Amino acid sequence: MNGLVKAYRRAQRSAAVPALVLAGTILLLNPAPARAASSPVTLCTALDICYCVNPDYRDAITANVARVRKLIADNRAQGKAIGYLSVPLSPAGGGAYLVNSDMAKATAEHVGKRFGARTVYLLNPGEEGSAAMQGASGADYMYMWTQILEGERGLGEDFDFFYFSGPTDFARYFELTGTADLERLEAWFDDKIATNPKYKDAIANGSLTKAGFRNYYGLRASVAFSYGSHDEWNIARLINDRRRGAADFGIANQLAVLFDGQPVSPGGYETPTASGDVGRCIK
Repeated sequence: MNGLVKAYRRAQRSAAVPALVLAGTILLLNPAPARAASSPVTLCTALDICYCVNPDYRDAITANVARVRKLIADNRAQGKAIGYLSVPLSPAGGGAYLVNSDMAKATAEHVGKRFGARTVYLLNPGEEGSAAMQGASGADYMYMWTQILEGERGLGEDFDFFYFSGPTDFARYFELTGTADLERLEAWFDDKIATNPKYKDAIANGSLTKAGFRNYYGLRASVAFSYGSHDEWNIARLINDRRRGAADFGIANQLAVLFDGQPVSPGGYETPTASGDVGRCIK
């Protein structure tokens, strides 16, 4: 800082120094104050589901909602059934984001093969999030996905089914056989995680461990342990509740719901679960 002060004083004494140099020196000595973080606001959707959202992401959310709706419409125009993949992406609980993201892609491909790629499109939130949403919270993302899922009429009219990933989907990804699965996951960690530089910092600071990885993917890997997936389950339930009471839908035209590759029971369509990221801002 002393060097900058001296430079500024020399500039003042020299008539040959351009005004721009003086101005630049002044800016260095008196930098503009950092932009204050925006205060979160409560935003609600057509289904009256509310989230505590960072308003800095509102434009990015609006743009991505429009983009994804067009993507869905383009696939619908090809005669495809439209589904939504609910999958844990956060590393919460002992997992790893990159693993979850890759598993989501593999599950979407599996569902496409199961039903036929020509006849189905499964929206994978891990692939269709906006790059402009970097740093956003779970609530910010869920405010975006809720708008996409509920549709303009709040009846989920852009979709035909929900696919909630479960233990079988994760077991397929890790190629577990039902014999010594936890040991296989430890070996998977040693082979693909421990030596991977992408995980170096997480392992060094203890946020990713072999035991945590093994226990999460062997015992808990499922939407049952995901905040966002809990909200998505409740969104599906609310949409179907509205469809059951709508003259142009009714019970016969509810959105199909699958968990772990299997259709849920009739009661499952009407059963809520604990909220995840849903909630108004607390002042």
